[in-house]
Formats: sequence, structure tokens, C-alpha cells
Amino acid sequence: MQILNARFALRATATNLHAWCSPRSRTATTDSKTIDYKPIRSVLVANRGEIAIRVFRACTELGIRSVAIYSEQDRLQMHRQKADESYVVGKGLPPVEAYLSIPEIIRVAKENDVDAVHPGYGLLSERSDFADAVLKAGLRFIGPSPQVVQQMGDKVAARAAAIEAKVPIVAGTDGPITTKEEALEFCKQHGLPVIFKAAYGGGGRGMRVVREMSEVASSFERASSEALGAFGNGSMFIERFIERPRHIEVQLLGDKAGNVVHLYERDCSVQRRHQKVVEIAPAPGLDPETRQRMTDCAVHLARHVGYENAGTVEFLLDDKGNFYFIEVNARLQVEHTITEEVTGIDLVQSQIRVAEGMTLPEMGLTQDKIKAEGFAIQCRVTTEDPANNFQPSTGRIEVFRSGEGMGIRLDSASTYAGAIISPYYDSLLVKVISHAQDLAASAAKMNRALREFRIRGVKTNIPFLLNVLENQKFLNGAVDTYFIDENPQLFMFKASQNRAQKILNYLGQVLVNGPATPLATSIPPSDVKPYIPPVPLVRSGHAVKPPKGFKEILTEGGPEAFAKAVRQNKGLLLMDTTFRDAHQSLLATRVRTHDLLAVAPYVAHNLHNLYSLENWGGATFDVALRFLHECPWERLEDMRRMIPNVPFQMLLRGANAVGYTNYPDNVVFEFCDMAVKAGMDIFRVFDSLNYLPNLILGMEAAGKAGGVVEAAISYTGDVSDPSKKKYDLKYYLNLADELVKAGTHVLGIKDMAGLLKPQAAEMLISAIRAAHPAVPIHVHTHDTSGAGVAAMLACARAGADVVDAAVDSMSGLTSQPSMGALVASLQGTPLDTGIPLQTVSEYSAYWEQARTLYGPFECTATMKSGNADVYLNEIPGGQYTNLQFQAFSLGLGSQFEEVKKAYREANLLLGDIIKVTPSSKVVGDLAQFMVQNKLTASEITARAEELSFPKSVVEFFQGAIGIPYGGFPEPLRSKILKDMPRIEGRPGQELPPLDFSKLKQELQETYPGVTDQDVMSAAMYPQVANDFFRIRDKYGPVKHLDTKTFLVGPTVGETIEVKIERGKTLDIKTLAISDEMTAAGEREVFFELNGQLRSVFIRDDQASKEMKIHPKAVKGDKNQVGAPMPGTVLTIKVKEGDKVDKGQPIAVLSAMKMEMIVQAPRAGTIVSVAITNGQKLEGDDLICTIE
Repeated sequence: MQILNARFALRATATNLHAWCSPRSRTATTDSKTIDYKPIRSVLVANRGEIAIRVFRACTELGIRSVAIYSEQDRLQMHRQKADESYVVGKGLPPVEAYLSIPEIIRVAKENDVDAVHPGYGLLSERSDFADAVLKAGLRFIGPSPQVVQQMGDKVAARAAAIEAKVPIVAGTDGPITTKEEALEFCKQHGLPVIFKAAYGGGGRGMRVVREMSEVASSFERASSEALGAFGNGSMFIERFIERPRHIEVQLLGDKAGNVVHLYERDCSVQRRHQKVVEIAPAPGLDPETRQRMTDCAVHLARHVGYENAGTVEFLLDDKGNFYFIEVNARLQVEHTITEEVTGIDLVQSQIRVAEGMTLPEMGLTQDKIKAEGFAIQCRVTTEDPANNFQPSTGRIEVFRSGEGMGIRLDSASTYAGAIISPYYDSLLVKVISHAQDLAASAAKMNRALREFRIRGVKTNIPFLLNVLENQKFLNGAVDTYFIDENPQLFMFKASQNRAQKILNYLGQVLVNGPATPLATSIPPSDVKPYIPPVPLVRSGHAVKPPKGFKEILTEGGPEAFAKAVRQNKGLLLMDTTFRDAHQSLLATRVRTHDLLAVAPYVAHNLHNLYSLENWGGATFDVALRFLHECPWERLEDMRRMIPNVPFQMLLRGANAVGYTNYPDNVVFEFCDMAVKAGMDIFRVFDSLNYLPNLILGMEAAGKAGGVVEAAISYTGDVSDPSKKKYDLKYYLNLADELVKAGTHVLGIKDMAGLLKPQAAEMLISAIRAAHPAVPIHVHTHDTSGAGVAAMLACARAGADVVDAAVDSMSGLTSQPSMGALVASLQGTPLDTGIPLQTVSEYSAYWEQARTLYGPFECTATMKSGNADVYLNEIPGGQYTNLQFQAFSLGLGSQFEEVKKAYREANLLLGDIIKVTPSSKVVGDLAQFMVQNKLTASEITARAEELSFPKSVVEFFQGAIGIPYGGFPEPLRSKILKDMPRIEGRPGQELPPLDFSKLKQELQETYPGVTDQDVMSAAMYPQVANDFFRIRDKYGPVKHLDTKTFLVGPTVGETIEVKIERGKTLDIKTLAISDEMTAAGEREVFFELNGQLRSVFIRDDQASKEMKIHPKAVKGDKNQVGAPMPGTVLTIKVKEGDKVDKGQPIAVLSAMKMEMIVQAPRAGTIVSVAITNGQKLEGDDLICTIE
């Protein structure tokens, strides 16, 4: 209380001092006027937001008590907290109407001993009845007299006054008009173009330019409706529209004694929808003579009408130096700030002093003393989305960080984290003002300040403002009111990444709703942080580059030189599958880029003599998008950057690329080309049926892209068993001959189920080596039976150049044979790999720990050992664990032995086919179908015509993945297909080329930032890619999170470190999760981000099921129409069953005093309408569904 008393005592002292300097009883006589001076002790501001705070600050500096009013909806707004006192106004009234209720405002003023009322700008500031009511209540109005407000607020009366004062004008209506018929009559008489203006308000509200007679009536109605909502009066004024003008306004200040001075001019030509966006003082490049004439006219007009207090006279200036009166703004302007900066005069304090009765000379404000120094720029930062036609953006400000420093001024109100931006008021968030000696320096300061801003939770126009500030025309001061319309590059934005806030949203989502990717087992991810073996990155002050490897040979000599070097190598070469097939087999392909990159430098420095690193393609492409929420292309590029010396190998499914279906040929070729550019080297091309047309297409695509072609023969059966005649040695030798003839650089043997026994390996490799002595041979296998090491050693001794291995801790079971075992077995022999066993041990130690992070996908949850029954069922290694997981998830875990037996039977039913993705999926689906329905092979054959088979089985028999060796089994095929169509020949050859440009355009409609790589992902997996794009937009680069956090989220109290890029690290501490839910079914989750409190609101999916919440339009679903902005439904133009054309109006929304017509994005039929008239919508709320 003592502090409070002292505060008011200090203000009282300031007031007394102010009064003493100009005695209370002083009476000044000027010409015929007698002016009494009477100090103001308290001021009520009949406004809100930043202008209210601006006036409060002036009052505080003058020792005057400040009083705020606020609507019920504004009870949390900052302006009420900045005043000495604040009172609610207009209880029960709509948000805007509360501030337009003159009786309510007068009541508050009278009840609280207020001396004077300041109207601010907008709302009631130009209402003469308000000024009159203030005076009649015995209060002082800080502004012009009611008569002048009325005269200048009435554009027709203002125009008449300008004519009397001989100020140049343009042709316009003689008075306000209220009907579209009057508007049409004027336009027919005077011609087009014309401009409609609200007769009783400004700020661009209700303003429309009309160039076509057919648009006059509808434009008038829309403008009048907007004016009525903004100013309480829909009357309009019409005048001829001057093309290509500059918009120049002169700031005036008058006193009660008739003195008027100008404070120079402002250039307000940078406008959007007739609303000023950027203002400059003084107007750059304005001819001094024109400036003098313009300011003289403004001062003369003010004197002519007896103007007192602050005001602005606005002119249009054409390219010939002619200027025309537009209007007088009888109030303080939004952009008054830049005039204050260049003149050093506080306009608000001057307004108050004039209202007290001081004259301009007494304040030292004579024209000869007023100078403009330097240039000031004001940017209006608004909560609008410039990339979406400046639609208002409302909601909660999640992050706010401002730009400050020398030469920068900020005038704002609701600029703090947690502030709510409502749809009820103007979208202005903060005014940023820069001041420097010249325009370029002022623009540089503004540019720097805006770049320092960080505003999250709502969209802002900052990206647009930055483009304006960097435009050369703007920097030269050569702008007119067409500047924005004629510079479309102003709307080319680099999207804000907003990575930190998006990651917080992801963490909140996992904390509230559980894992974002399905977990397969109950084993939790471990808390371990895997130890990364060190590598020498710096030596003697210089960066240590990894040793040279086969990648250098490939880069310098091309695929042929690479193949020759492999063939000439003396020892056995290894391909490490740890980065792909090993974790596909053991951990459901779930290993993340985060853990691959952690050990990548060690691989580059210590395993440089690998033949290749298998790290991409196959299932990893699909899983990265679908479950890991990472871009597979970024993964490839990141790995290439960190491992520049080891060739990369990928699995290419021939004509299926990395998908499960056939694609147009141009897709496969384009895919391979993009893969090479992203860092891929070797393409192990195979076909799931060894179908040569599909294989050769993939070979051609990889070869044309510049990659190493490794054509792979998929192995099944047993060449060492004379009783197995279908896939005998002759079959494989014939295939090898065809692939060598087709130009393969390396010949691959793909033993996907681990069926290649040691004796069979010796027979097969020896025969191929004898037939093709110059071609390198690479053998891939799985260790399901436990004989993998023995088989690979047999291959090596028989002449194979390369075999596959996985590091020890990621080997065995359905993965590849142990790298350490192979290295140790060959040490000191002619086939020595040249890899130190200690290196393998260190590499393995990392993966032994890293593997525990993936407990939820650990195959050992169901598979405890290898199993030699693979020689019977022939299940591929990558599929074995997946089948086991599926069996458990379907409740068939105890019947897995039956599933394996059924797999063998299904294979024989299908004709004993090659089994590798996607053909292996066909066999697996049929096996699961048989077990679930308790069907035997004979029953399948007998009942084939009546059974509903899995889709993959039907498509296989149609020929969708090619023709199996030996053809399709009959009569089973005919029974299943009946009269369904059949594909003859290569499935993809009849497909029309994919139009990538069209696909990109379609994606950009929803995701503007998509890359060509994204387009290719969508070509491979349309729905999966679309889901990934949506998640990426919402949650950002979650690939940077550690694996435990990604899978199950952080624990409360835990601090995690997230490196989002070089030199940028986020420290995130989870603080709490709210027990309370909002009306929208959301919980607030609290974090500390780099030491600052942050929170996010997350919809509780489970709890909110019981709440009635308006549905959202699904992003990317073109059948659903969502609200383009928050607002109120004014009109619904359609009903269920209506047929609509593209672009046809569906509804009209209103927000922030702007009306928005929602149009049909496509032609179709209205299936459902989800809104009602008067309903308040949030952004993206579902409006209707069109089919």
C-alpha cells in the first residue's frame, strides 16, 4: 500500500509541476478566441490493444491516471493490465459491440471520476455522436470537435470542404449512398474503374475497387455489409479510381487557438486490400516542391474547417506530380509512430496537452522548429497467413520472441506466450518501427529485427514483410499502390521450420496418447545410451579423412572398373547388411537413422575395405515413411555424407522398384536416377519370380542411372538334391547366362531363405564361376538354419568374390551369418578379409547395446533360436519373423508350427514358386488364410471357386507380379479367377507413363514444400507418403529424437538433448501433464525448452471420445472442405444432395471484420453439411463433404 501511495504521490507531483508550468487559471486570447487551460487528471481510453497501451504510456509520463475498458471476451488481454484501472464494458454484448456501446463507456467514465476520453483509432474514433456524448457528459474529448469529426468523417462533407478550400479532388458521389441501384447509376454516369469506401470509417474496411459493370452490385453489397459490421453504418461513398497512384498522407496538429502545423508526410503506398502494410516517413523521393504544395493544402484545409488536435489529410499522387484529396482521418493514425520517430514529437502527449488547452507555440511546436530527421519504417505484423491469401490466423501464441535493439521500437499488446488471438478483432499483433539516417539503413534494421522474431502457434505475415523489405523497388522508394499486386515474388516464402515447437507437439502427443508407431511386443526400449567407439576425426590440427575404399574406384573408373577391381581382389570381400537386412530380419526393419548415423563415422574409418554397405531399398523405404516418420531419401543422403568411402548397395525389386506392385517404366527409371544422385552406388536387382522381363527392366534402369548393376538370381530348392528337379543347376546356369548377356556388372545369388547348403553352394558357385570367369559373384543368404557361416565359406572357396555378413550382435537367426565368425575363419588364409577381428568386436559392442533400444520389435520375443525346418518350409528370413509376429497378433501364436506347415503347402499349391517380396507375401497370405479358416490343401483345391481368397493371391494368379517359372498351376488358377482379367507378359509394359509434374502439383495443393524426392515417395506409396507428409508437417524432424523418446516419449522430470542441425541443440525437460481437459478435449503438457517454459495442448483421443467435438477436415482428403480460417458462419449456400461446380460458393464466414467466401474445391455432390448458421468455427473445422 505504501508503494502504491508513493506511486500516485509521484504522479500528483508531476501533474502539479505540469500545471505550475502553465498556471491553472491561465487564459490565453488569440484572435477572437479565449482558451482556458484546465489540466487533465485522468484519461479513459475507449479502445483496446496496442493503441490503448500507447495512450496509457503517454498518460503515465504526464502523471495522468489511466483507465481501461474491456469486453468480456478481452478479460485476459494485456491492455487492461497496463492501465491504472480497468473496467468491463458491455456485459452480454458481442465482442465488437461492447466497444461500440456509447452509453456503457460514458457510464464507466462517470462512475470512475474520469476527466477525458481518448478514442484511439478505429471503433468509435470517427463517430461524431460519440464525441458529442462525451462532451455532453461533462468530459473532455481528446480529438477534434464533434462538428469537425462529423464533417470529416462524412466523406461527402469532407469532399465539399476540400472543394471550398480549393484542394484538388477526384470525381465522386455528392453524398453517402445506401443501395446498389445508386451505385450502378453512378458507375453508368461516370464510368469505371471506381472505388467503394465506407462513408463512416476507414482502415480499408468496406473498400472495393470495381472494374467490371457486372461486379458493381455484388461488390457494393459485400462492401456495405463489411462497413456495417465494422462501423455500425453500411453507407458507402464512391469515387473514380486513379490508377497507379502513391498514397501520401500529411500529419497535422492543431490547437484550440486555430494554430495548425504539419509534421511532414508518410508514404503508405504498400497496401493489401486497401489496408496499409508498410509505411515510410518521410515519403522517399518526393519532389520538395510537391511536398510543399501538399503540406500547404493540408494545413489550409485544416484551418478552413477549424481543425484541432491530431489528424491526417490523405492524398493520391500520380506519376505526373498531381495530387488529389482523398479524405481526412479525424483521429490518431496507426502509423503515427513513424512521424514521432522522424520528428521527435510525441503525438499522443501533444493530443492530451491540446485537449487541456495548451497552444502549439506554448508547446514549442511552431512550423519552423519542426524538422524531419532520417527515415522511419513501420511494419504491421499481423496474425494472417500470407501463403493462404492472408487469411486470419487465430489461436494461442505458443512461442513469442521479439526483435529489438538500436533503432527499433515495438508497439504491441498481446505479444507473449500464452496470449489468445481471437477471431473477433483486428489481426494486428505488433507494430515494429525502425529509424535510421537513410531509407536503406532503416530497412536493414527492420529486416534484422523481423528475423529475430519467433512467433509460434499462429501464422504471421513476417515472411511477406521480409520479402517487401528486400525488394529493390521498395529500397529505392519507388513504390505505388500496385506494388504488392505487381510483384508476385513477394508471395514466394521459405516456410518457417518451427522445428522445436513441432517436436514438443510430438512429445506431447506420445505422452498423452501413447506411442505414435505401433509396438509389436511388451518389451520396453532400454534406457541405455549406446557407447560409440571413437574415431580419429582430427590429427595435428587437420581433419582426418576416412581411408580410401572401393567407392573411390567406382567414382573414378565407373561400374566396369569397379567390377574389375572386385574380381581382382585376392581375399574374400564382405557386404555388411547390419544397416538394412539384418535389422529387417531381427527388428522388423525398425532401426532409425539416428542410430545408424551414430556409428557411421566408425564404419567409414574402420570398415573402409567392405565391398559395400547394404543400407537402403527393400522394406526400409516403406517402413521409414510408415512407421519411423522419416524421409528415406534424407536417410540415404545423411549416410552418404558421413560414409563417403564405402559403396552403398540397395535392393531393387526389378519392375517393382521398392514397392509391392508394378509401376510405369518411367517411374522405375526416374527412381534409379534419383537414387544415384542421392548417394546410391550398387543396385542388387532381382525379381520375386526370377521373371526375366521384370529383372531386365530394373537392370536397364539402374545402368542408365550410372549405378553398378548387380543382377541377382533368387535361389530356392536344393541343387544338391537330385530329387528336386524344378530348380536344378541347369535352371540357375541358364539364368546366369541371360543376366550376363543382359550386361550385369556383378552376378548376385539371393538366397533369401538360407536354403543354400554348403555342398549345394560349392556346386552352384563352381559351375557359375566356370561359365563366367570374369564376372564377380556375390552371394547373399540368411542364417535361419544355423548353417550360414559354413555355406558362405563354401561359396568363398568355390570362387565367390563377395558374401554377406552382419556384425555379430546383429547376426544369426533369420539375419545374415556372423561377420566375426567369417573374419576369424579366414584369417591367415588366401581368402583373408583384411578386417581386424578387434574392429568387428568394437562395432558389435555398439549394436549389442543399440539393439536393446528396439525391445518392442525384438524377434527373440517369439523366436528363441534358428530352425533347420526352413529347409522344409522355405520361408525367407525377412518374412519368418514377420509371420511369427503376425501369428501372435492374430492370436495364432500357439499355432505357428501350423502356419509354417501351411506355408509349405501354400507354396506347393501356388506351383512351388520363388519366394521373395512380393511373391513371398502371396504365399504367407495364403498360409495365414488356410490356418485361420482351418483349410487343408485339398480343401483349397476342391473349394477354390467358392472361397474369397486374399487380394494378393488373386492378383498373383492374374499375373500382376509376373509369370512364375513353369507357369501357373491349373486348374486352380481358372477356379480362382473364373472370368477375371489376366495379364499376359510383363505387367508394367501396358501402364501409361506417370506424369510427375501433375503429381507434384496435386501434392503442392496440400503440402506446398514437397520436393521431387517426396513426389517419388508418393509415386511408390501414395497413401503411406501422404500420411508421412501430414505427420512431418505436424511434428517436424522427429528423426533427431533418441530412439527411446521417439518410441515411448520422455518421462516427467527427464531432460533430453535434441541436435536438430550442426550448432543447434534443443534441451527439453518434461515438467508435467495436466489432469484437466479443455472443452475441446485437450490436455496441456508443460516443458522447459532451453530453459524457457513452453506448453502444448494435445487432444486426448480416448477421453475426448465421450465429448461432442466438431470434426476436423482431414488434410489431403480432397472430398472434405475445411474452414480456411476461424470465424463465424454467416451464410450456408448449399444443402445435402446439391450438385456443385468447382469454385461455387459453399458458405460465407466472417472473422476479424473480414468476410470470406468458402468455395467448392472440386465439382461433385454435397454428401453432408457439418455447420449451422451462426456457428463459430476453428481453422480446419469440417464444413462439408463432397463426392
